Amino acid sequence: MPELPEVEIVKQSLNKNISSKKVKKVIVRNRNLRLKVPLIFEKYLQNRKIIKVERFSKYLILYLSGGGFCLIHLGMSGTIHIINKKKKSLYTNASFYNSPLLPKNHNHIEIIFENLKLVYNDPRRFGFFQIIKNKTDLIKRFEKFGYEPFDKNFNSKYVLSFFKGKEKNLKKFLIDQSFISGIGNIYASEILYLCKINPNKKAKLLNKNECDLLVINSRKVLLRAIRKGGSSIKDFKNIDGNSGSFQDNFNVYFREGLNCKRDKCKGKIKKKIISNRSTFFCNSCQK
Repeated sequence: MPELPEVEIVKQSLNKNISSKKVKKVIVRNRNLRLKVPLIFEKYLQNRKIIKVERFSKYLILYLSGGGFCLIHLGMSGTIHIINKKKKSLYTNASFYNSPLLPKNHNHIEIIFENLKLVYNDPRRFGFFQIIKNKTDLIKRFEKFGYEPFDKNFNSKYVLSFFKGKEKNLKKFLIDQSFISGIGNIYASEILYLCKINPNKKAKLLNKNECDLLVINSRKVLLRAIRKGGSSIKDFKNIDGNSGSFQDNFNVYFREGLNCKRDKCKGKIKKKIISNRSTFFCNSCQK
């Protein structure tokens, strides 16, 4: 599943390509996504201008003329492809994960503009498109979500307060969207490595210094991933022909059995299943 950095890359691609453009036509080939595409979807978007594209957590938000919004979640395997009639390219994927080419199957939604179109592809159909008609409903939609890592309110005071008396381990909290929005499995492992904190450590046991490190390193890892174009895992390219390269900088993720990268650390990278997800950590320097 794409995490905050990957969705941020999609947001940047969409802003570059569709901001200020008017929707000419919408085609829905399959309404049976995680949330059923509403019958009003095509007419609601048609003739509206895309004011801008924003991101919250792992969600894309299309700001529409007239005050409405289209919320997009890419699920486990969803990708958005940008097809430009004037500037044809082999690479259509707006991000860096899954195929860079437009697949032949599972193209469920097309949003058509004057000289280009967006195609939503999703083999597993865990993503969704949702119409939100006003700002009040948009705010309500995310009221149960925690702060984003870049929000000034995500600080050690908030973390200490949230973790007080909590028995769950830290890895579970880092991927819990009610605590912090946007972090998933890959980046949780990388953040905890930089903090030198074992993923199994109970949240209530973190001290002020460790909470400071958690805040600082959450931002550091995610910003670095965004600058690197996200994590492709495999060598795929986006619509500009560039590859996401953060996977080349993994310290622990996907490195089971390899030596720790820290100078003078003789530890090995181990893998453990936590909350049904693979978690990677150093067995020596992460206490």
